[in-house]
Amino acid sequence: MKGTDGLYEIRVEFSSDIYRIFCCFDDGNLVILFNGFQKKSQKAPRKEIEKALRLNADYFKEKQNL
Repeated sequence: MKGTDGLYEIRVEFSSDIYRIFCCFDDGNLVILFNGFQKKSQKAPRKEIEKALRLNADYFKEKQNL
């Protein structure tokens, strides 16, 4: 995924359906899961990528405030 700044995708198959979960790594040891959705096409919907990027930014901003 181009332009996703450290965002990764986990793909899970369950009962012949495929799900995607966006995530990132924090300090190389902690995996932070963001949003998940059912895969219906080869490309991830742009709105889901934007949502994951927003959640990613919110997570690290909140972490700085602690």
